Amino acid sequence: MDKAPKRKRVTIHDVAKDAEVSFAAVSKVLRNAYGVSDGLRERVKASIAKLGYSPSFSARGMSGGKTFVIGVIFPDMRNPFFADVLTGISAALERTTYQMVQGIVQHSSEAALAQSMVGMQLDGLIVVGSVSSAETLSALGAKIPLVLIGHHLPNVTGLDTVNNDDQESGRIAVRHLVEQGYRKIAMLSLETVNGSVIEHREAGYQEAMNEAGLGRYIEVVRAPQNLRDIQVATQGLLATPGKREAIFCWTDYVALEVLSVAGISGLSVPGELAVVGHDNTMYCAFDQNSLTSIDQSGEQLGLQATRLLVERIEGRQKAENFLVHPRLVARRSTAVKLGSGPIKLIV
Repeated sequence: MDKAPKRKRVTIHDVAKDAEVSFAAVSKVLRNAYGVSDGLRERVKASIAKLGYSPSFSARGMSGGKTFVIGVIFPDMRNPFFADVLTGISAALERTTYQMVQGIVQHSSEAALAQSMVGMQLDGLIVVGSVSSAETLSALGAKIPLVLIGHHLPNVTGLDTVNNDDQESGRIAVRHLVEQGYRKIAMLSLETVNGSVIEHREAGYQEAMNEAGLGRYIEVVRAPQNLRDIQVATQGLLATPGKREAIFCWTDYVALEVLSVAGISGLSVPGELAVVGHDNTMYCAFDQNSLTSIDQSGEQLGLQATRLLVERIEGRQKAENFLVHPRLVARRSTAVKLGSGPIKLIV
């Protein structure tokens, strides 16, 4: 059987010929350049749609022009918080001429993905939840405009950061639990890397526990972010009845699994156990969960990161470190402890 002839790729020259304009005019429309009339823009767009033209972004980048494409790297997509961040990025891009491509570290590595995106001649890069060192990220920022979400590097000058005040998150969670009557408060965390949000949340947790006179109850348990390891860590925390009254989880993804393990173990939440999550993702409000959580506004983080990246692409060089202030959204999972009225902080 004869193969169908390979379809010839439509070029910018074909668009110019069909629209009866110059190559330069089509290029200006594609670059959204200043001084293009509405009539010319509509004529070129009509020819692009008619011919099915798709710009070669890499070729435009190699020629020294903008590709109007940015890259976004996520560590994985299991955590629903990342969907909130993506929503914010998408909303911000709606007001620009930029498009987005995504990469997920779960299927590769952060370094490999970043290198691939640099090779694609993208205009800029947003990395969410990076685990790379300050030196590695500084080198990356020297190659491409770069913004980090969820990585505290205030002393690095060649890139921008957008973060929640993660130490304050830890303090807010503990203070709320203490006010509800809970004292034996543990933290279910993740293996930390330098500058990570986890490290900061742990510091806030420990600081607030000491401020409340509960230093003897400080307990940080770290587990990888997969369901089996989270289940095993939670079972270990709940193995001795009465030893822990509350658990502060570094993310809702973990906290929701803690609720599940507690239910299987026959523990009432709240009452016998209180649980606080982090991120205030949509699943917290479901009635079967009713999970108290720290809201850091993932959409706001995505919006601000995109704003900073576009500014950096357009020439801003001074580093900015944007900080979101968290707030607690209280739900049923941290109702007042049975047999104990609210108590005041011991300062």
